[in-house]
Amino acid sequence: MHCPACGADVVEQAIYCHKCGERLDTIGQEYPGDGPQSPSAENDARDPQDAPPADARERLEQGAGARRNEQDEEEQEIWEGGYSPKAMIGAWILSGLVTLVLVIVWAMWVRNKTAWTLLLLGLAGLWCFQLAKLTYRRLNIRYRLTSQRLIHQTGILKRVTDRIETIDMDDITYEQKFIERFVGVGTIIISSTDRTHPELRLIGIEKVKDVADRMDDIRRSERRRRGLHIESI
Repeated sequence: MHCPACGADVVEQAIYCHKCGERLDTIGQEYPGDGPQSPSAENDARDPQDAPPADARERLEQGAGARRNEQDEEEQEIWEGGYSPKAMIGAWILSGLVTLVLVIVWAMWVRNKTAWTLLLLGLAGLWCFQLAKLTYRRLNIRYRLTSQRLIHQTGILKRVTDRIETIDMDDITYEQKFIERFVGVGTIIISSTDRTHPELRLIGIEKVKDVADRMDDIRRSERRRRGLHIESI
């Protein structure tokens, strides 16, 4: 028999090694708790209360899956538009009536060429003003609606882009003037929790009813997808 510590030859009945003093009668004995335990033994030794209930784990897994699906969902283009020329039909009609009345009055009572020149210049200025206003609004305003937000762009030389999340929209209404109802244009009014535009007015929208309904559907769908209560929709 050899000492496991120093390798010296010792008798089998020896309790201690005569050379290094190592105790020999405990070799090969196993004590509870000594040595590595298997993973299953470790799991069995754990307190059962430390493990979450099965239904809680399922809810956590479902919540994590919903968040992953939300992050993976792509933003879809829903609608894009701007200021419609039809929104100025009322202004065109009014300008036409003013032009017609002034021409008739001047033709009946005014014979001065200078007055006629001034009249023509004034009418030209009126029509140029209406045309410039239409051009400015067409170039200045642009809207884009996606499945998650409304993008509002303004400016010609300096472009300003503002975004309103559809989930932040609280109410969507639209209004139409008398003539606008005949051509299907109007103004959409969006009330939201957005700090920049708590009330945003989208003017000159063609097919205003369809666009407003589409915005409201997207708003409600996004709130349901985010898990908000129906009372807050």
